[in-house]
Amino acid sequence: MLDLQCANNSSLCGGAASPPSGFDLRKEAEAAGITETLRELEHELIGLKPVKSRVRQIASLLLIERIRQRAGLVSSPPTLHMSFTGNPGTGKTTVALRMAKILHGLGFVRRGQVISVTRDDLVGQYIGHTAPKTKEILKKAMGGVLFIDEAYYLHRPDNERDYGQEAIEILLQVMENQREDLVVILAGYGERMTNFFASNPGFRSRIAHHIEFPDYSEAELLLISELMLKERGYSFSAAAREAFVNYIALRMTQPFFSNARSIRNAVDRIRLRQADRLVSDLDRMLEIKDLETIDSSDVLASRVFSASPPGEGREPSERTS
Repeated sequence: MLDLQCANNSSLCGGAASPPSGFDLRKEAEAAGITETLRELEHELIGLKPVKSRVRQIASLLLIERIRQRAGLVSSPPTLHMSFTGNPGTGKTTVALRMAKILHGLGFVRRGQVISVTRDDLVGQYIGHTAPKTKEILKKAMGGVLFIDEAYYLHRPDNERDYGQEAIEILLQVMENQREDLVVILAGYGERMTNFFASNPGFRSRIAHHIEFPDYSEAELLLISELMLKERGYSFSAAAREAFVNYIALRMTQPFFSNARSIRNAVDRIRLRQADRLVSDLDRMLEIKDLETIDSSDVLASRVFSASPPGEGREPSERTS
C-alpha cells in the first residue's frame, strides 16, 4: 500500500511534488497490467459475460481510485473482500488469480499471490488447534489474496464440538482490521453461501462484491472442449464432434457434473482411449493425422453412453460434495 500512501502524502516519499495535471487512461491501465490481465481472462474463460463485466467494473473502480489518490483528491480505500458463488468448474479460481493480478498491479495488495484453502486448512480437530492453524494461513496470505473454497463448511452449527466458529471469528477480525493488507474471497455453491451469510452476518457486512458464476451452456462446453483439444494438439473428426455434443447433453443430466472441470476430465479420458486405440495395432504405420484426430469411437466408449444407474457415470476425480 506504500504507493497509495505516497499518492496521498508525497512527503512520505521524499518530496512535495505537484500532482499531474492530467492522466492518460490507456497508459495508466496498461502500466498497471489491467489491459493485459482482462485480455488473459477473456482468452482463458469461455462465456461468463456477467462475471467478466463485473471484473471490469471492479478494475475500473480501482483504477479511478488510484488516479484520484495520485491527483490529490479525497479518497478512501474501497472494501475489496469478495464472494464468488456458483457450481464447480465455472472459473472461480481462475478469476481469483486474475483479480489478484489486478489488485497487485494497481498497488492495492503488496503481492499478487493467491493462497487457496478449504476448511481443513483453517480448522483444527481439538481445543487450541484452530487458532494457530488459522493464523498461520493468514500470515502466509497477508499482502495478497486468501481464497476460501466451500467457505460454508467453516460453519457447522449441528456439531457442538466443531471449532469452525473460532476460525470465523479470527477471519472476521483480520478482514476488518487488516483489510488494507489482505483481500479475502469466499467461494462456494450459491444456496449454501446464502445460508452461510445468513448465519454469519459479519461476513456479509464486510464483503463489497458478490459475483455469481453461471453454469456453462452446452454450446459453451463444446467450445471449451475444442479449445482444450487444440491446446493439446488434437481435434475432433466430424463424427467425434457430433458424438461429443451428445456426450455433453447426457453428462449434464448425471450426478456430480462440474461444468468445465467435467469437460477437462472427459478430454483427458478421450485422449487415453485414442492412445489405446492407436497402440492396439503395433503393425500400423501412423501418420500425423492419426495422432491429431479424435475418432467417434474414442468418445462413444465413455460410460456416459451406457444405461448405467444414476451415479455410475460419475467422473472418477470429481468430488461428491
